[in-house]
Amino acid sequence: MDNSLNPALFAGSLLIGILLCMEIGRRIGKSRRAGDPHIDEKGISAIEGAVFALLGLLLAFTFSGAASRFDHRRELITQEANAIGTAWLRIDLLPSAAQAPLRRLYRDYVESRLAIYKEGVETEAGKAAYQRSVALQGEIWKQTSAAAYQAPAPAVANLALPPVNDMIDITTTRFVARQTHPPDAIYYLLFVLGLAAAMLAGDGMSASKHRQWLHRLGFALVISATVYVTMDMEYPRLGLIRIDAADQLLVDLQHSM
Repeated sequence: MDNSLNPALFAGSLLIGILLCMEIGRRIGKSRRAGDPHIDEKGISAIEGAVFALLGLLLAFTFSGAASRFDHRRELITQEANAIGTAWLRIDLLPSAAQAPLRRLYRDYVESRLAIYKEGVETEAGKAAYQRSVALQGEIWKQTSAAAYQAPAPAVANLALPPVNDMIDITTTRFVARQTHPPDAIYYLLFVLGLAAAMLAGDGMSASKHRQWLHRLGFALVISATVYVTMDMEYPRLGLIRIDAADQLLVDLQHSM
């Protein structure tokens, strides 16, 4: 797994923590009001507003960043499929003797790229598939460059080699994109802010005789669900929100070869 935080466990802990902190805040508020029925709460609303505003701002930026990175990773799959497809078509420009071996290498290469994400990038099978794809990249480049410079037309090298270079480069771009995540400290800060906001909300509801479970559950569910969806998008091959459907482009390309 490439995620040090489990989205479901994190969001579930946040849900329980919010409900507990709201009860703690309510009891603190009850005790405070019992000790001083005429307590002045003019400054409290400003503090509550600042905490809730900070929580909302952090949730919004984290969600927006996760959604943006999710779309970017999906676009990179499209770019890789296009790069491999272009390089595959340019094989026709090479001498006929070099075409059949290269086409076999390309089929193996696409299969290895699909296996990386099918098996899981952090598993032994996924790592083996990655190493195999790197070796195939080197062999494809070696055979393509040798065949291109043996072609009678000098322009063949200019047409056949750049797509292979793009096909290799996009794998590094995808690797970096997969490793790009906000620091775990951001999620821990969200967790702390959620608990702090819940405690303040519980304190604010302490004036009521009833616990208002509908509002409590609604607040806890909305915050924890938003955090879960954000984390799920951030790691799109682990949870419910998955990027696997975009891999169909590579599958279709494999079938067309």
